[in-house]
Amino acid sequence: MTARLDAGRSGAGAERPAEAPEPDRPDVLDLRLAGLATAAWLSALAGLRLTAGTAALLAALAAGLAGLTAARLLGVLGRPRALAQRYGWIAVAVLLGVVCGAGLTATRLAARDAPPIRGLVEERVAVTAELVVRDDPRPLRGVAGRPATLLVPAELRAVTAEDGRRVTASVRMLVLATGDGWRGLLPGQRLTARGRTAAPRGGDLTAVVLTVTEAPRLHGEPSWAQRAAGALRAGLQRACAPLPDEQGGLLPGLVVGDTSRLPATVEEDFRATGMTHLNAVSGSNVAIVVGAVLLLARWARAGPVLAVALCGVALVGFVILVRPSPSVVRAATMGAIGLAALAAGRPRAALPALAAAVTVLVMVDPELAGDPGFALSVLATGGLLLFAPPWGDALRRRGVPAGLAEALAVPAAAQLACGPVVAGISGTVSLVAVPANLLAVPAVAPATVFGVLAALISPVWPAGAEFAAWLGSWPAWWLVCIARYGARLPAGNLPWPGGTAGALLLAALTVALLVATRRPVLRRLLAVVAVAVVLGALPVRLLAPGWPPRGWVVVACAVGQGDTVVLPVAPGRAVVVDAGPEPGEADACLRRLGVREVPLLVVSHFHADHIGGVAGVFRGRRVAAVLVPGWWEPAAGRALVRAAADAGGTSLRPAGAGERFRFGAVELAVLGPPYPLRGTRSDPNNNSVILRATVAGVGILLPGDAETEQQRALLDRAPAGALRADVLKVAHHGSAYQDPGFLDAVRPAVALVPVGVGNGYGHPSQEVLGRLVRGGARVLRTDTDGDVAVVRGREGLAVVARGVDPGRRR
Repeated sequence: MTARLDAGRSGAGAERPAEAPEPDRPDVLDLRLAGLATAAWLSALAGLRLTAGTAALLAALAAGLAGLTAARLLGVLGRPRALAQRYGWIAVAVLLGVVCGAGLTATRLAARDAPPIRGLVEERVAVTAELVVRDDPRPLRGVAGRPATLLVPAELRAVTAEDGRRVTASVRMLVLATGDGWRGLLPGQRLTARGRTAAPRGGDLTAVVLTVTEAPRLHGEPSWAQRAAGALRAGLQRACAPLPDEQGGLLPGLVVGDTSRLPATVEEDFRATGMTHLNAVSGSNVAIVVGAVLLLARWARAGPVLAVALCGVALVGFVILVRPSPSVVRAATMGAIGLAALAAGRPRAALPALAAAVTVLVMVDPELAGDPGFALSVLATGGLLLFAPPWGDALRRRGVPAGLAEALAVPAAAQLACGPVVAGISGTVSLVAVPANLLAVPAVAPATVFGVLAALISPVWPAGAEFAAWLGSWPAWWLVCIARYGARLPAGNLPWPGGTAGALLLAALTVALLVATRRPVLRRLLAVVAVAVVLGALPVRLLAPGWPPRGWVVVACAVGQGDTVVLPVAPGRAVVVDAGPEPGEADACLRRLGVREVPLLVVSHFHADHIGGVAGVFRGRRVAAVLVPGWWEPAAGRALVRAAADAGGTSLRPAGAGERFRFGAVELAVLGPPYPLRGTRSDPNNNSVILRATVAGVGILLPGDAETEQQRALLDRAPAGALRADVLKVAHHGSAYQDPGFLDAVRPAVALVPVGVGNGYGHPSQEVLGRLVRGGARVLRTDTDGDVAVVRGREGLAVVARGVDPGRRR
């Protein structure tokens, strides 16, 4: 009887050997559309770097292969094998993804590269363009005292050249505007603008760049949704105006992605701690707002249909508030996926929904395939769906409370999924990102909710809006503190290969670790190895970080197109000459050098590439004195330095030729300007403070941006041999405006050239570099070598280059 029963069970089981797994089972992943989405994404990304014809050929080949494969699977071309039957439809889905991604990208490339538009771009002619604004105008950093340049994404409708040629086309364009009337434009605004065409950088769907110096001529008004969004966003900014700069600048960033008031130092801290996603509208913002509405609906015992309807209204309202730009629509789509699946009671359905959303978004806008924000949104959503639930369950099984288990699993899953992209962009792997985001979790939701409330009630109740913003400023303050102290932790970011290769390498290692940890033995082995690496390598990095090198006498920092030079006084103390263009870069350089106190900050002149980052020097440091030039122009640069000094409790002191200073091992002598120079090519440059520093017996000449006129004046006035120096910081980023006699008089052994990658000024001059090399100098450039240090050793001078950080902004 027993044998018969067993056989019966066996027979019953044999009748259903291939029962399909149910997608809603918690231990089964529904990846049926993953191949389609991945192929569409990657083929669109490849298509952006190909010609329209090549992308169309790729789509045609994929369509042909998909047809042949489908015919074979359907038995038209013979009975398929079992293995082909099992995996063939997956291959068909992948090929159809290639057809969608490459085919639609090819059509957009054909419009972008149409001969009439391409001809106007190559000729760089003056035109009158009819266009529609696509996104908010964004200011670009410029030179202090000059009008800010605004970057305005737009859609071209028609363009008329000076010779009467008229081209009608619907293609993307970028407007670089310096005239009045551009700053307050809203997306959807139709206008006419006069400017000159230029070629785009490539790699996206932008067909033309238009440089404009005149005010636009507006036609009609934007849509009601854009006007409503503009009113609410302006109301949020007014509500945040009484708050401190850090909280008042962060709260609009958390709510609507508006970081116009956010201090650059806070932005740099968020980047260093892996929290920069909080400053942009992402799926998490959507999930917080809609999730809050869902909780209220459930608290009020609303039915599923009413709850879903309320969530839909909240989603539409939030999209209107932050502006329905492509990035916001992308974030709304990603954030709504998980909530829709959760409301439907089928969380596993979120994976095919995510894949379908990726496919549709890439087909509608192929340019998203190359957008890092799109990649981060998709990967973060996928990580939350794939990794967070099983990790949370595993933690609960080990006795971790439910709320804490989810709080640990969610940021870890998001960081793991986004890690390869972040590493490829920044060239670093953050060790503080997971704990920083974990600490930030309790504060993000209340800050966002209070910020949204402040925006909504600002048109009708300004006082209530300010009170709501004040409530939201407290969790925002907590986020600022997390980022500030996390960015200062030693060894918080480890170097990693940048670019696509670095991203793929970390992705491969991540997949290998996930597979390995499924086996208990390998999991324990990896845990032991990880602990050993941390205990062994971290103390070495803390005690002997390798930078700055032992015996350094001067460092030229890689801060982009600008100057920051550091002279060591004592451990933790240094004289700083100039602050570069951005506060974050100056602060990061001083943190790398361990500088905690600045007995003297020298400002050579008031151009933005030398003083734009002055707030970063003051940040978290005591600056005892600020030495400034007697030539107080441009006024905007002088005001920026004065404001930073006033905030730091420091006064400005004009420099005078012949003055001397001593700070520990650093001796400074002010050589120039010997007298005020007027009517030169650039009077601010030619009235730069010129210093001769001596550190541990090494002579260092720091001429600021002195050009030919000041160099010649100094040669005429200086005693013989007074300009001789072992190290020369080459003036004006190595520009061609150098006096040959001045370079010959200095006759340096080492020449340091602070210069930014890909600058549009032609710096440095190859002729100047060649003259220095022929004179026996070793030339180092911050654009190719990164931070560069001169070291005094037993055998004389040596140079050490830290290397270029792949993610460094220029």
